[in-house]
Amino acid sequence: MTQSKRKGGHASLQGKKPANTAKLKRPVTNNPGHIKNRLKRSEMYGKYLLEKKARKRQSRIQREKEAEALGEDAAVQKHTPRTLDNTRESEVTTVQPDDEEVLADEAEDEFAPYFSDEIRPKILLTTRPCPSAELFHFISDLMRFIPQLYYYPRKSYSVKEICAFGSNRKFTHLIVLSEKSKVCNGMLISHLRPSTAANGLGGPTAFFKISNVIPSSDVPNNGAATSHVPELVLNGFTTRLGHRAGRFLGSLFPHNAQFQGRQVATFHNQRDFIFVRHHRYVFEEGKDISKETGKKKTKARLQELGPRFTMKMRWLQEGTFDTQFGEYEWFHKRKEMDTTRRKFHL
Repeated sequence: MTQSKRKGGHASLQGKKPANTAKLKRPVTNNPGHIKNRLKRSEMYGKYLLEKKARKRQSRIQREKEAEALGEDAAVQKHTPRTLDNTRESEVTTVQPDDEEVLADEAEDEFAPYFSDEIRPKILLTTRPCPSAELFHFISDLMRFIPQLYYYPRKSYSVKEICAFGSNRKFTHLIVLSEKSKVCNGMLISHLRPSTAANGLGGPTAFFKISNVIPSSDVPNNGAATSHVPELVLNGFTTRLGHRAGRFLGSLFPHNAQFQGRQVATFHNQRDFIFVRHHRYVFEEGKDISKETGKKKTKARLQELGPRFTMKMRWLQEGTFDTQFGEYEWFHKRKEMDTTRRKFHL
């Protein structure tokens, strides 16, 4: 024991009370996700969030003091917030608006006749076998949303048999809805019409995961959709794959919009999630009076019609539906492709 004291052993071995360092305040500079103990990790993460919030508040106060010291003539520097969208990783297949090669390919693909209004789509809609009654509310919303949409009961037919049935009756697309817990969770879309771009065959076929379904009746201040053909807005599809997915969804709608209906169908891609909305734009007289004409100014607002849901593409297959021999153009492998949160494919 004496020898241990001379060599400066541990304080507990020397008969001394060890110093309590637990009460010392240490700044939590990193996210404590590496801590294995769940309770300790939760405690440290709470401290991490509090300190992060305090640093942001101090930074804001410092910026306000600097702006006040510079005076009114100082140019106000606006800080753009960092988001997943503006910090996304660059994609090699990103398409420029004036890319002649892409424009030439799209002028000859399977969907060109729809966008040039040479062919009007005619869509067959069915469900999984034995659908629930709740799914039919979503079906009725889709039939008001997409023109020329016809529902057929699934019965005991396979998807391949339904594809053959639709092709024989001049349907251009097939939509098959799946559900879980009485809520739609998947949508299979197959292009049935043969085309020269697909070597005289149909296709492609895509499967989309469906989430956040809100029927028209639950949309706040919703309006009633009319039978007019809506205008189409495809937004945020920037890569080659995104262009193909956007044109595939755009081929579901006729491209002879009836503007008197003032209805708009929107497919907005953000972080590979495709947000689907159905609106009507309304013109109303405002309270302000124009100095030039002396009349009340006209204001425009949007009225949502519904339904409202989100799509995420899981795979894209050549030809019509064929899980056994079909070749995939693209398949989403989450562990291999989603290496970071800032990697997007559409």
